[in-house]
Amino acid sequence: MIYCGIDWAERTHDVALVDDAGALVAKRHITDDAAGYKLLLELLAEYGDTEENPIPVAIETSRGLLVAVLRTGKRQVFAINPLAAARYRDRHSVSRKKSDPGDALVLANILRTDMHAHRPLPQDSDLGRAIAVLARAQQDSLWNRQQLANQLRSLLREYYPAALEAFVTWTNALCRPEARELLKAAPTPSRAARLTRTQLQAALRRVGRKRGIEAEADRVRDVFRAEWTHQPPLVEEALGKQMLALLLQLDAACTAADQLAEAVEEAFPQHPDAEILLSFPGLGIQLAARILAEIGDDPTRFADARGLKAYAGSSPITRASGKKSSITRRWVKNDRLNHAGYLWAFASLRASAGANTHYRRRRQRGDWHAAAQRNLFNRMLGQLYHCLQHRKLFDEHTAFPTELAATA
Repeated sequence: MIYCGIDWAERTHDVALVDDAGALVAKRHITDDAAGYKLLLELLAEYGDTEENPIPVAIETSRGLLVAVLRTGKRQVFAINPLAAARYRDRHSVSRKKSDPGDALVLANILRTDMHAHRPLPQDSDLGRAIAVLARAQQDSLWNRQQLANQLRSLLREYYPAALEAFVTWTNALCRPEARELLKAAPTPSRAARLTRTQLQAALRRVGRKRGIEAEADRVRDVFRAEWTHQPPLVEEALGKQMLALLLQLDAACTAADQLAEAVEEAFPQHPDAEILLSFPGLGIQLAARILAEIGDDPTRFADARGLKAYAGSSPITRASGKKSSITRRWVKNDRLNHAGYLWAFASLRASAGANTHYRRRRQRGDWHAAAQRNLFNRMLGQLYHCLQHRKLFDEHTAFPTELAATA
């Protein structure tokens, strides 16, 4: 049996092959291009790599073109955490020496001695991986949009509180196209006070508003013309230019978030697991796509529901030593899946009577809101695992029989 370890870098990679006895049988230094990948595959083939019996590979990353090349066929690719690899390095030398070829050798020996303790990358379908790319990008764009909106709000508080007061009645105010259009038309409070009713109505129509234009324009005009404290004129103009620069970034972030959301809505319904995920209360297309992106569609990825719950961070962890024992929440988890699970549990409270009753019962037992939400997510995640394994849709009476009986 031959084991391969690759020390990944930006432009070049070091490759090491070891046998069952731990002896180094080959090593190479390859480039990060098509020629280097070809050399790597030829090296593996020279030492017995075939389509039926591929050589397992350990590498410290789970993405990139090199990983995509290695994942072709049935080859098992193990993404080793760099922190774990550093601990394995101390087993081979106490002098704390480090080199790229040495790290490749350490990675190969990890598979030789402890391959059973590490998980290979899941064999997700191409559609599942494409949905994962889109869902994660859409989630990142929302976080980026909110960060920019917070920066804009902080800047407006310094010199333009009238704008915040005018937009306070709108949901997600600064991210709305009406708010952005009005800020472009009047980047300073002095200019806003000079806007006429006709100009305000025209600005609202430009962004596609259809109803209540006259009433909304009158309300905004009254707010802009109220008495507000102003910065000195030169400072106010400078702050207005800074606000316009930040507004351009917010516009781009809002456009990117909308386009990625449309891409997710187009791709996710094509997946075979989409119907099962959407049958669960509290899951829409965007949130269900995030769940699928993190758990994947490989049915053999998790041995049981407990593994999935631990991966999501919803199940508690026990620390026991001697006479001391404590049960706490998990800190090492998939943060994206955990965040999506919190939103899922929160949305299910209104969509499912059984979920709402389960949450209320946990609160009565003394759980805080976050703990009760996490417990509900833990239960629904186990139900999702069961439905995906047996290809069944969610059924309220099967999922929460006791809670529904108590509600009735």
